[in-house]
Amino acid sequence: MARQKSSHASAAKSRHASTAYEESIGAAPNASRLVVIISCMAAIGAMVYGMWGPRLPVMLAPEATPLLALSATPPANPLPFTAPSATPLADPLLSAAPSATPPTNPLPFAAPSATPSAGQSAATPHVGIVAGHWENDKGAMCPDGLTEVEINLDVAQRVVYTLRALGYQTDLLAEYDPHLEDYRADALVSIHADSCVAYPNATPPASGFKVASVEDSLVPEAESRLVACLAQCYAARTGMYFHANSITYDMLYYHSFYEINNQTPGAIIETGFMFNDRHMLTQRADLVAQGIVDGIVCFIEDERP
Repeated sequence: MARQKSSHASAAKSRHASTAYEESIGAAPNASRLVVIISCMAAIGAMVYGMWGPRLPVMLAPEATPLLALSATPPANPLPFTAPSATPLADPLLSAAPSATPPTNPLPFAAPSATPSAGQSAATPHVGIVAGHWENDKGAMCPDGLTEVEINLDVAQRVVYTLRALGYQTDLLAEYDPHLEDYRADALVSIHADSCVAYPNATPPASGFKVASVEDSLVPEAESRLVACLAQCYAARTGMYFHANSITYDMLYYHSFYEINNQTPGAIIETGFMFNDRHMLTQRADLVAQGIVDGIVCFIEDERP
């Protein structure tokens, strides 16, 4: 059935002064000279302590560790498909990625069957992942030739591989995949990337991600939870900003939302801006994919009894 749905130390520096004693010590006898030296040292010590002592706790306070430092080393070749990060974050909502070696070619669509396969029960989570623009067009493009579909497919394959390794029945779908018609699953997530334009005067800057579901949803509570899980977990994993004010009409009325079964919760994520977030999207695709996986797992675990 086609859908008709109703639906973000500085550490202060101190300057210190030093005082030189030049002639008085040289003219004094040895005993007096010793007394003078000791007095000078005591005075200097008191001055240094007074200037620096109270500030030591501030100056020695450790800086916060950036979120990216918690992740695995980025892959040597960013866009070729490689294993996702195996290092989980401390948050219990964030799942650990498997460590097996993924395939190098696009993962095939795993057509769902009425009878669960061996090792798969009726309670096995079922998720659809759309690689935005795949098998249709290139999507947004950068001046140097980088295309959105390259980013989308790379991230989507990582997500599908990781979810399958976690035991989920997961389908990799093209932009206008015929399987989308009346598609039934626990969730469907379409992966896209934003434009490759600098927008130097944008406020806030053209950087960050956004997530949305259909405006006129028939399962608004479930889709709100899916969007919330994706937004929370993606931000936690990548450290990126939720750019809510750039959610577009095309996201709210995304075509796939009206093709899938009207009881299948759906969401679309723009993983970042191809110009300002290029490093994250191409060099840290493991984090991008893992953030989406974390969000899906968060939603599925919350929905299931």
